[in-house]
Amino acid sequence: MQHVVIIGPAYPLRGGLATFNQRLARQFQEEGFSCTIYSFSLQYPSFIFPGTTQYSSEPPPAGINIQTKINSINPANWLIVGKELRILQPDILIVRFWLPFMGPALGTILRIVNKNKHTKIIAITDNIIPHEKRVGDTMLTRYFLKSCHAFITMSEKVMRDLKSFFPNAPAKQVLHPLYDNFGEKVSKEESRLKLKLPVSERIVLFFGFIRKYKGLDMLLQAMADERIRKLHIHLVIAGEFYEDQQFYQRLADSLGIQKQLTWSNHFIADSDVRYYLCAADVVIQPYRQATQSGVTPLAYHFEKPMIVSNVGSLPVLVPHEKVGLVCEPDPLSIAGAMIRFYELGEDHFIPNIILEKGKYSWSTLLEAITSLAGEKKPDKR
Repeated sequence: MQHVVIIGPAYPLRGGLATFNQRLARQFQEEGFSCTIYSFSLQYPSFIFPGTTQYSSEPPPAGINIQTKINSINPANWLIVGKELRILQPDILIVRFWLPFMGPALGTILRIVNKNKHTKIIAITDNIIPHEKRVGDTMLTRYFLKSCHAFITMSEKVMRDLKSFFPNAPAKQVLHPLYDNFGEKVSKEESRLKLKLPVSERIVLFFGFIRKYKGLDMLLQAMADERIRKLHIHLVIAGEFYEDQQFYQRLADSLGIQKQLTWSNHFIADSDVRYYLCAADVVIQPYRQATQSGVTPLAYHFEKPMIVSNVGSLPVLVPHEKVGLVCEPDPLSIAGAMIRFYELGEDHFIPNIILEKGKYSWSTLLEAITSLAGEKKPDKR
């Protein structure tokens, strides 16, 4: 049986990366591979982590082998983990890369693994150039990239960024698969009652952790547009703040829109995700910049139209006036898109969403990884 190791966050760590890695591990197991996740015993030092906690309060995922081993700031640990994986000799090692900070730890571990002359190292690169740039990013990223054999990207922008480092790097671009592990759809009425949201109002959802590049301030300004007020549009903001929450609260106060808002300003537990998505008429991503977004496949899974800004790969992922609407990243255009959405109506988008979501397959991602690694799918008999 071919053995796959995934290096990246997993339970008890929380968040989109952990969810993705666990779902990918399950796909490998379903298709006949042995799969282990090597996660972090220390992912971020507490003083640089912007949220309240790095850890999940949910039950652990069943049937997934998670080894909590990697300390991101301890070089002695990198040597130990690298040696362990070198000796283990997995056929494929998949490593997630999303932040230059992780470059030294991951790059060192992979260099040691490479000494076994057997393991194929495939990096899933969520970001090559980070949204929030810091001194040394390029050096740390290059150190990591040089330790890998091939790459998966999930957006055109990340592919371009990768090629700016290594023009001839073996790489495939794959759509971010659907997050189909948050349960099935529930009715809009049931979801709104559970979340204590107004049952009959028009509801727009901003979902996910909050940082400046995600444009929540522009969305709040759009909510103050008199046309939005007349339509009685209600905005639900569901996610943990990774920066100063008071800035947004003061902005909402100054705009006089607090009555139009519901703040769920905490990390949304996996068991509650479906209720937020199903309660909404539309999911909005008013980002200033973007590569791909984990919110997009989540909206696809629950068959929710999207409003996205015209940045990164978002317009490619959300065909205009078919799956959703594309607007410019400014308050006037964002407000116009919300108005246009309610002119067309939610049902206008649903048939195209159902057609489009079939492209977002975990099996397609697995095939891309094994192709880059030169491996065939194992016989399941």
